[in-house]
Amino acid sequence: MATILIIDDERPIRSSLRDILEYEDYKVLDVDNGVDGLELLKKEKIDLTLCDIKMNKMDGMEVLTAAKEFSDIPFIMISGHGTIETAVEAARKGAYDFLEKPLDLNRLLITVRNALEKGSLVKETKVLKRKVSKTKEILGASDGISLIKDSIEKVAPTDARVLITGANGSGKELVARWLHEKSNRAGSALVEVNCAAIPSELIESELFGHEKGSFTSAIKQRIGKFEQASGGTLFLDEIGDMSLSAQAKVLRALQENKITRVGGEKEISVDVRVVAATNKDLLKEIDAGNFRMDLYHRLSVILIHVPSLAERKDDIPTLATSFCEEICADYNIPTKEITADAMKALQALPWTGNIRELRNMVERLIILSDRKITDKEVNSFANPSVSTHHGMGSTTSMIDLDRMNTLEDFLAFAEEKFLAHKLSKNGGDIERTARAVGVSEERVKKYNL
Repeated sequence: MATILIIDDERPIRSSLRDILEYEDYKVLDVDNGVDGLELLKKEKIDLTLCDIKMNKMDGMEVLTAAKEFSDIPFIMISGHGTIETAVEAARKGAYDFLEKPLDLNRLLITVRNALEKGSLVKETKVLKRKVSKTKEILGASDGISLIKDSIEKVAPTDARVLITGANGSGKELVARWLHEKSNRAGSALVEVNCAAIPSELIESELFGHEKGSFTSAIKQRIGKFEQASGGTLFLDEIGDMSLSAQAKVLRALQENKITRVGGEKEISVDVRVVAATNKDLLKEIDAGNFRMDLYHRLSVILIHVPSLAERKDDIPTLATSFCEEICADYNIPTKEITADAMKALQALPWTGNIRELRNMVERLIILSDRKITDKEVNSFANPSVSTHHGMGSTTSMIDLDRMNTLEDFLAFAEEKFLAHKLSKNGGDIERTARAVGVSEERVKKYNL
């Protein structure tokens, strides 16, 4: 149901418009002045505004101008003293249409319907543009991020292999995307493989493909990721979790630029630039016998380390502001303000989950806070892993326990956060997470993580 806001200082006009629109199954809000109207536009999810031009306190044109600074909600201007000049000015300032009093019922309803349809199309277009838009910017100006940006500019135009290291959620995938975007291969595909999310017995088939009948479930030929990425870039995420047998085949593919499908004999030439990423210390993995040293040297022609969020806390205000704008736009609500004290509170938290955790935190604050996000909300809704200690080793959790009425509420909350943390550690793989923590996949899926 669409929500329509009426701003008019004449009560009879507001009442008659309300009756007409509610009869047509619209939800209606009304105020008698522009100042209150702007406040409602910021607080409520409004789909269309009907606004009188001649009003006390603030006239309709001023309301329109102010509203367009923070919202794309369609405005229909109405006036009993309409002229062509007034209509032109309203259109110039962004009004959808201009109607004269007394209002013609049929024209009013047609204009309202068309304005709502246009507003809906504008929202859909914005969402689609965000979905198909190019890679997001690497935000921040800290020394570590500046070094990464400089490295990308120098390395991307070459075909040098790159190994990206850093903790989970720190932004390794974004670095890989920019290496591809700024390369000479940008016109071809960037193919991504999460090595941690694919069972070891299937990783070779995933990377190199297989021939029909090569194993029980191979009912048809499959083209692997190396072939799909030929001419472009292959991003091997969590390379440290790849099996030793698959590592040997990847090494051969890098040495000879040729692959052989599982169950096949024919060698297939591939032209692939490989970018790999890991959250593990591969040198320790080599010492433990879990990773091939020769593959490490093949992959690490260029090393790029992505710092954790704890190492770049000066970037938190920039990141939080960007996430807030993006999430509010996705939810189709006015952008909420994050106060200076709230920013300081965010910077004070130990971000074990890095950028991913910060984005989730900002989304949580947007959902649970009012117009402004303050330090109080940050402290109330911080992650359960965040705690402060007060003498004698006692711990006061920053979870708002008053919001939980029963022990079952707390246990459900704790279970959700625990599963979210483990799911993040396992690269989003539900099956692997369920197996690791000893629960069913349905139990992990239950929280829509």
